[in-house]
Amino acid sequence: MTRILFYLEDYSHDIWRDSLLKVAPNIEFRSYPDWGTPSDGPAYAFVWEPKPGLLAKYPNIKAVFSLGAGVDHLTRDPDLPPNLPIIRMGDDGLREGMAEFVAMSVLMHHRGIPSMITKQRNKDWGRFFAPAAKHVRVGILGFGALGQVAAKTLLPFGYKVAAWSRTEKEPVEGITLHHGADSLDAFISDTDILVGLLPSTAETQGLLNKKRLSLLPKGASIVNAGRGTLIVLDDLKALMEEGHIAGATLDVFPEEPLPRDHPLWGLDNLIITPHIAAITRPDTAAEYVMRNIARIEQGNAPENLLDANRGY
Repeated sequence: MTRILFYLEDYSHDIWRDSLLKVAPNIEFRSYPDWGTPSDGPAYAFVWEPKPGLLAKYPNIKAVFSLGAGVDHLTRDPDLPPNLPIIRMGDDGLREGMAEFVAMSVLMHHRGIPSMITKQRNKDWGRFFAPAAKHVRVGILGFGALGQVAAKTLLPFGYKVAAWSRTEKEPVEGITLHHGADSLDAFISDTDILVGLLPSTAETQGLLNKKRLSLLPKGASIVNAGRGTLIVLDDLKALMEEGHIAGATLDVFPEEPLPRDHPLWGLDNLIITPHIAAITRPDTAAEYVMRNIARIEQGNAPENLLDANRGY
């Protein structure tokens, strides 16, 4: 019998249990702290932000599924067993949610909605006349599974869509692709709305500092729905206050929840969302987890297996 050890604080586990049992009625679902002991037999962990050292106490765990697309909540555990396979979430629901969020955010910045919200607050009737979508350059920073579906979702609106990735990707019709560190600055300079979807690695932390953010054309906007360490927030704030960057939507932050006294809360033309861009949906996640457990049991590599050398 397949055993799944589930960990998610502050939320009911019932919907996750029911979704997994609907896909695989014969599994044994164990909610933390009722994980039993390693002697109970092999198991798979399905977790989000488990307590440091917890996974190391269960050497019977064959692989760990992250409940979200990010895995830094696992890799920062100093006691994480070094050879434990980690599988990133990549279900259809997660991709669909990210595409919806990116499309919403790009449309809002294109049509000047953040500044309209500020004007409404000040009872200001001042109008904003948006350019046609075909004249707006949208840059997707990170072209993995989430970046690809987000970019494709924008195409029907008529935007000029480009994307940047660390390594070369297969061509996609309608999307201009860039790759490699040498092309990053030129990519940013040619972008009106920059969408951050990069993972958190040593190379991406603080990647968008004042120098790089200043490369954006005056009046550009930025959306970050990847990882919170991508942007140096003080630098973003300074450039928004100077008027160089017209608006931003931030869904992720280095510290979450964002502290109540953080100066970003009061910044005009900034939309803050509480890390909800791409929420893992229990029904599609259950299918994804059980499909990949079957792959592992059959001796095949699971989808979205973490490459420890790359960090994603």
